[in-house]
Amino acid sequence: MNTFLQRVHHLDTLAFLWVHVTKGFQYRRSVRFISHTGDGPVYFLVALALLLLEPIVGATFFWAGIIAYVFDVSLYLLLKNVIKRDRPAVKITTYQAWITPSDQFSFPSGHTAAAFLFACLILNFYPAFAIPAFIWATAIGMSRVLLGVHYPTDLVAGAILGSACAFWGIYLHAIMSAPY
Repeated sequence: MNTFLQRVHHLDTLAFLWVHVTKGFQYRRSVRFISHTGDGPVYFLVALALLLLEPIVGATFFWAGIIAYVFDVSLYLLLKNVIKRDRPAVKITTYQAWITPSDQFSFPSGHTAAAFLFACLILNFYPAFAIPAFIWATAIGMSRVLLGVHYPTDLVAGAILGSACAFWGIYLHAIMSAPY
């Protein structure tokens, strides 16, 4: 690891420890609930409801979202398995996470990527709901640090990945739907 990345990791670890040691966050049940809302089914159910209840914009939202999530999951898995950043509980031997993560590596945060992807779709198709969607996405990301399975920069990378995939999905859907 080069010096810059070592410095970033060091600062990331300090920020992580500051949250867990100095602040002593105690709201585990609430944080787990927030994190679980980002597991995936909520996104699909909302998109499916929009597809059924709002045939034009809902259908565009649904299919642009499908395209975006295919890119998101593909890139997320690629990055996780190429970068192979250990989770905080592996690197910090005196720390134990509050949940068992679904995979081995930490960078980027898949929950955060999916949440920001969804929030960007909301921003594009239902802008009146964008602020609550981004607050929710941010809460999902923060919950992952509070549960001890991610460093803060994992969240930043996840937010960037999810946002980029959302706009890529919207763009590709528009091209594929355009009349010739």
